[in-house]
Amino acid sequence: MAAQTRALLSQTRALVSAKWLANAIKNNLIGPNLRVLDSSWYLPKLKRDARAEFNQQHIPGTAFFDIDECSDRTSSLGHMLPNPGEFGEYVGDLGIGNDTHVVVYDTSDFGSYSAPRVWWMFRVFGHDSVSVLDGGMKNWLAEGHPVTAEHSQPEPAEFNATADRSSWVKTYEDVLENIRTKQVQVVDARSAGRFRGTEPEPRDDTEPGHIPGTINMPFANFMGASGKVLEPEVLSKMFQDAGLDLKKPFWVSCGSGVTACHVVLAAHLLGHSGSVSVYDGSWSEWFKRAAPEHVISEGKGKQL
Repeated sequence: MAAQTRALLSQTRALVSAKWLANAIKNNLIGPNLRVLDSSWYLPKLKRDARAEFNQQHIPGTAFFDIDECSDRTSSLGHMLPNPGEFGEYVGDLGIGNDTHVVVYDTSDFGSYSAPRVWWMFRVFGHDSVSVLDGGMKNWLAEGHPVTAEHSQPEPAEFNATADRSSWVKTYEDVLENIRTKQVQVVDARSAGRFRGTEPEPRDDTEPGHIPGTINMPFANFMGASGKVLEPEVLSKMFQDAGLDLKKPFWVSCGSGVTACHVVLAAHLLGHSGSVSVYDGSWSEWFKRAAPEHVISEGKGKQL
């Protein structure tokens, strides 16, 4: 029973409410033991400057987490996972140590967009004391909680990142091999139109479509109108209706490894911690590298 209780607490901790965070701020708990990160990130076509918006308004006591800066700079792909040392140095500069509870949010109109990616990054590097603010800035403002333009740099801390969970990250080669073996279920978190190939990709050099054998579960469907994550029983039915067997491990892809993490978060909330991996390169890499027959599309697809 004690183990079950700990597991339940771990799953619940993945989300914190706006009320919980507002009370923590009111009680001056922001500091070495609790850090809040605005992890907003937008595709260039949206013409939104996440850092500039942060400088205009953010939740009090928040620091800005830039997923483009905290990434593998040697990769030709955007915001790929950094190595443990790079991650530890980056978050340490944000005042985060190994004992810090981290709360992440973003300012997306969906409620959350990139925050689950940063939640996942912390967990990959061995830090489980991390939560997503349920509903993000959208719900925070709707509930009438305060924002500010004031910002002070936190005192640096030491964060030792581990690489014990490297199996949570999948490569192009892993996914290619799985097309042959069909051993693992693979989910694509992009919109239905991009998955089918009937709506354009947001990147000019990439056509829409999907990896053979993948299941489409658009990330936006995991949130309600308020931006908050749907109830567990609704999430469970979504997986069931998609034909995904939650008793078995599965991998998730999206456009560039960001919104795939919504599926990881939903599975975690249903008790499937550690059994879900992310294909970090996702469709951005797949379209560039895959043979035309491995780009399934109702549209143009990939030409020889």
